[in-house]
Amino acid sequence: MQYREFGKTGIKVSALGFGTMRLPILNEEAVDIDRAVAMIRHAIDSGVNYIDTAYPYHNGESETIVGKALLDGYREKTYLATKCPVWKLEKPEDFDTYLDEQLHKLQTDHIDFYLLHALSRDRLEEKVKPLDLIKKMEKAREEGKIKYLGFSFHDSYDVFQEIIDYYDGWDFCQIQYNYIDLEHQAGVKGLKYAADKGLAVVVMEPLLGGRLANPADHMKKIFPEDRTPVEYALDFLWDQPEVSLLLSGMSDEKQVEDNLLYADRSSIGMATEADKNVYKEAKEVFDSMALVGCTGCRYCMPCPFGLEIPDIFSYYNMTAAHKEKEAKEGYEALAVKADGCQSCHHCEKECPQMIPVSEVMKSVSDLFEKMNA
Repeated sequence: MQYREFGKTGIKVSALGFGTMRLPILNEEAVDIDRAVAMIRHAIDSGVNYIDTAYPYHNGESETIVGKALLDGYREKTYLATKCPVWKLEKPEDFDTYLDEQLHKLQTDHIDFYLLHALSRDRLEEKVKPLDLIKKMEKAREEGKIKYLGFSFHDSYDVFQEIIDYYDGWDFCQIQYNYIDLEHQAGVKGLKYAADKGLAVVVMEPLLGGRLANPADHMKKIFPEDRTPVEYALDFLWDQPEVSLLLSGMSDEKQVEDNLLYADRSSIGMATEADKNVYKEAKEVFDSMALVGCTGCRYCMPCPFGLEIPDIFSYYNMTAAHKEKEAKEGYEALAVKADGCQSCHHCEKECPQMIPVSEVMKSVSDLFEKMNA
């Protein structure tokens, strides 16, 4: 395992962090706990020292599973990160209530890296400032419950800069970033801005919700066969000195093994000019086929009207990737089609990508109607 400086903290973290939002599942609801624990422990045994979870992951089960995985001496080998569910807070005391619940679920007396989850301008103005959450974090640090203060982010670059400048005590931040999202959300400008301020930068969605792991055939042809599309995507990030580590939401044992191998080969400055040309060309092709930027995080679910929103968007994107037949078959099998959207906007309030779901559903419905005409 390769290790990298974590901003100004003096800590060294593994180049690969284990994200626990996409653990192996037995069915739509239940996590395969034994497999998940074994996978996390194997990653730690192989040098991974950063485990990331959050209050809502796997319907609230992820923190409990991570807590179980870190028993038997594994907590002492690991930096633990989790996130405050900012949107659930109604009064300042709620911060302490949720933090204490998280410590209990994680079976630990402290969290190394604590983040305000999915900050945006609205959450900054409606939650962080009026509830004085920075002071709540500082007090929790004084009490030894958390060590380093950070935030995760899904909004525009100007908001990202505003949040960083709002508080000069941030230790780290977490952003969505990959060779596609160069100008989306914080983007490369945000990466460099945070690093220049001395913050460690944790990268999430390195594979854009898995879409860069198995790209469409016409995009896959761009990548030389010396590495997989996954390794190319991860190497793009490890090449950059501003990236402190990347998180991978690993769902099976093969993903763990592959990522451990890729991390072992990683280094700053590893990308050649040929590699950079590959990334540029791949982005050009992807941008031309991506109809909606859904990463499949499922924060939008459940839909009050029964729409499987991520699945609908997945089939929609397939139509732009020359997979019309698969898209049509999958879409037709859905119990509720896109025209079942009632424009209640519930999902739009939860979407980290800020997708105008109700508007896109109209486009999806129109497209598939035309395909059936």
